[in-house]
Amino acid sequence: MDGSETYIHPSADVHKEAFLDESVYIGPYSVIGKHVSIGKGTKLDAHVYVTGHTQIGQHCHFSPYTSVGTEPQDLTYEQEPTRVVIGDRNVFREFMTVDKGTVKGGGETKIGNDNYFMAYSHIAHDCVVGNHVIFINGATLGGHCFIDDYAQVGAFSGLHQFCRVGK
Repeated sequence: MDGSETYIHPSADVHKEAFLDESVYIGPYSVIGKHVSIGKGTKLDAHVYVTGHTQIGQHCHFSPYTSVGTEPQDLTYEQEPTRVVIGDRNVFREFMTVDKGTVKGGGETKIGNDNYFMAYSHIAHDCVVGNHVIFINGATLGGHCFIDDYAQVGAFSGLHQFCRVGK
């Protein structure tokens, strides 16, 4: 493979209705759900799980055991079709998780462009993360948090729900 065409490892499970743009790489044992859209040049290493109504931009990189679009950890969630929207050129390191939104929170978890999420980070439901943000290992957001452009969230920091970092 020369990088210009989409590659899906034979052991990956990609739903037939998922949308994969050109030059997407899907590694071994990754699972891609029905309502997932993955942009040009994005790479999913082995064992990446993407589900729900999830839109991923161009040239992102997902390391092993990343989970995106999973159900929000919110007791009021009732299987509504909420979503995750991820911009371009983001890096998600090992065991990083992103939950989809809730109806009461606007229905969307949103991540901008050019962010770097280190291992074991977590973005909860209805969060908005700007551009050029760095999450150090184990940084965790409760639901409905806002992280503004160029912010850094330190190692093992836990932000309570409805917090804002930045402007």
